[in-house]
Amino acid sequence: MINFRRILVVVIAAVPITSTAQSEGELVLERIREELNKNNGLFALSYRDASTGIQLTINGNHIFHAASTMKTPVMMEVFKQVRQGRFKLTDSLVVKNEFKSIVDGSLYSLDPREDSEFTLYEQLGRKRTIGDLMYLMIISSSNLATNLIIEFVDPKEVTRTLRSLGLKHIEVLRGVEDGKAFARGLNNIVTALDLMQIFDKMAVGQLVDQASSEQMITILRDQKYREIIPAQLPADVSVAHKTGWINGVQHDSGIVILPDGRRYSLVILSAGLTDEAAAIKSMAAVSRMIYDYAVHVR
Repeated sequence: MINFRRILVVVIAAVPITSTAQSEGELVLERIREELNKNNGLFALSYRDASTGIQLTINGNHIFHAASTMKTPVMMEVFKQVRQGRFKLTDSLVVKNEFKSIVDGSLYSLDPREDSEFTLYEQLGRKRTIGDLMYLMIISSSNLATNLIIEFVDPKEVTRTLRSLGLKHIEVLRGVEDGKAFARGLNNIVTALDLMQIFDKMAVGQLVDQASSEQMITILRDQKYREIIPAQLPADVSVAHKTGWINGVQHDSGIVILPDGRRYSLVILSAGLTDEAAAIKSMAAVSRMIYDYAVHVR
């Protein structure tokens, strides 16, 4: 059992906050630690209210396997390159299932049984628009669509863009199921704080540009997997988010949009889980705690 009393907890605000808001933030963090401490595993959280600048963080700079949360920065890179005029979302790519390992250039293919989206495998040799592939990458976490997009925009370009935003820890090295790279520990990585800053920029229209940010939010709102951040929130609350999971890992990350239009970014990451179902319930409960805090503190 992780001892959460030893976890670094930071309460930060981009603007001055009242002592009441700060004390309530400390209280909600304590409740979050108690909830997460019910599980075996390591957790991280980063929250920021786009209106108030209030920020709460637990283990914000701890490095996690990114799983499918890396698909959000890949989407960001797509929109950046579209803005640069390199291509259009209506341009097409040929659907294939053959990719090069970043280790030695040897070829590998994805196993449809390990993917969360299956229909794309029935379209090998056909063309799909970049916009369609990106949509599948986000809303149903299609690994095949992801690899096609990552190969097209270049993972080095994704990481270069992340560094230009001042994000030092998150890194996109490769596509999915590169077994040789995995064996050598060459994995996509993420921190709660870096990922939160991506969504925070998106929430205020500063990720690529205003129009691109809103288009990304529209896509993320169609996310099919809703077991964590949205699970316990009221029906009139909209969540634009991207999940990620592998064995022992459950992540969720995104923007919560309140009925009055206010937005906050929230990232909850985990690793080393022995009971993923229980951890998912705890993470959903934590999302509700953050929501209750956000609507109360202005």
